[in-house]
Amino acid sequence: MISLILSFGVLLAGYFLYGRFVEGVFAPDDRKTPAYTKSDGVDFMPMPTWKAFLVQLLNIAGTGPIFGALMGACFGPVVFLWIIFGAVLGGGVHDYMSGMISERHDGASIAELSGIYLGGGAKWIMRIFSILLLILTGTVFVNSPAALLARLTPRTFHTTFWIVVILIYYVLATLLPIDKIIGKLYPVFGAVLIIMAVSIMGGIIFKGYSVPEIRLQDLHPEGLPIWPFMFITVACGAISGFHATQSPMVAKCITSEKLGRRVFYGAMLSESVIALVWAAGGVAFYGATGGLYQAISDLGQSGVVYDISTGMLGTAGGILAIVGVIACPITSGDTAFRSARLILAEITGLDQKKIRNRLLITLPLLGTGAVLTQLDFNVLWRYFSWSNQTLAMISLWVATAYLLKVNKKKIFSLLTALPATFMSAVSLTYILMADEGFKLSAKIGYPAGVIFALVLFCVYLIKMRK
Repeated sequence: MISLILSFGVLLAGYFLYGRFVEGVFAPDDRKTPAYTKSDGVDFMPMPTWKAFLVQLLNIAGTGPIFGALMGACFGPVVFLWIIFGAVLGGGVHDYMSGMISERHDGASIAELSGIYLGGGAKWIMRIFSILLLILTGTVFVNSPAALLARLTPRTFHTTFWIVVILIYYVLATLLPIDKIIGKLYPVFGAVLIIMAVSIMGGIIFKGYSVPEIRLQDLHPEGLPIWPFMFITVACGAISGFHATQSPMVAKCITSEKLGRRVFYGAMLSESVIALVWAAGGVAFYGATGGLYQAISDLGQSGVVYDISTGMLGTAGGILAIVGVIACPITSGDTAFRSARLILAEITGLDQKKIRNRLLITLPLLGTGAVLTQLDFNVLWRYFSWSNQTLAMISLWVATAYLLKVNKKKIFSLLTALPATFMSAVSLTYILMADEGFKLSAKIGYPAGVIFALVLFCVYLIKMRK
């Protein structure tokens, strides 16, 4: 339990100390934001800071910091280290930079920013990659809440029924102005999300569950190596490229650049708190990584969430916790499709003030998502996780190129270059070794990942010297 408490302390200190340093490197000023200069009543409009924070938090806090943290906890309490240091040094920096650079470019997507700072080829790669990731994300965030809702309702309302209901909601949330559904419902969902995390933490403390202390030991029952598998499995709780697709949405609505740390960096670290709670709750409830892993294998991630919630909090508290877990993915799924609509609008040039143009983009997107819901969830999750971290790698290199261009002190670009290099090694090593990748041995995957990262870092050093 001491390790868990210290982990919360590191996140809090990271926000006030390292977050302030990151803010100083970016140097926000008093210029008018796109919420005012490009206001259109649909996607660009001023939003109160507290609401912008909750929208950002719920955009990014899907099943990643819950399901991902539970699966990451199967490696043992070493996962706490990745969550806290990954978030402070990587995820928070990634989210702040992607949001603020977008704000400086009138709310442009990460794909457009890639074109500006990495070249036209990178722009088209990122356009395709971002849209595929967003569709995968939206699909993953349909399946998981639908499965939980089916467990809470009579048998008549089965998983397929709830998939249809959620998809209908996604159509409305993707089409309508951001203040109509997202702006009104997210504060409510945010309250539920916070109460859910506090409740699970309270269950751990007051029910006397034991949380193991941090050990640098791989405790995964299947013997999966921590490197690189844990760093991919725990996606949204530490660092997530999906966030780079969501931050531009809120960048269109913040009323001052000086609020960026509170909204972007703060939301990321808040998500990490959620991930810590669920990672601790999973190991504490099942007693060991073997029990947690077996439960995930037998019940699926949704079943494990249900068992932990009701086991720790009873029926009423469990339902409250599960509602929070349902709100998380739904409020990320709808904005995933909304972000995909905005990227496609940038590509096609279709004016999004017109409902007809929004429909032309939205309906095919949701149709594709509906088809993908028929695939196995675990397969979708693995591809989502790798795509997610690869996008984070590219987003951090975009931020590095931005800092090299605009910051007179080039050394400060290490702020993003170091986590970008780390994620480059993680991403390539994983896809070379994973079952859904090339299934190569560690003897090939490890050195290839390191060489790839070093080559990119050397290119960065050359650019910095020039």
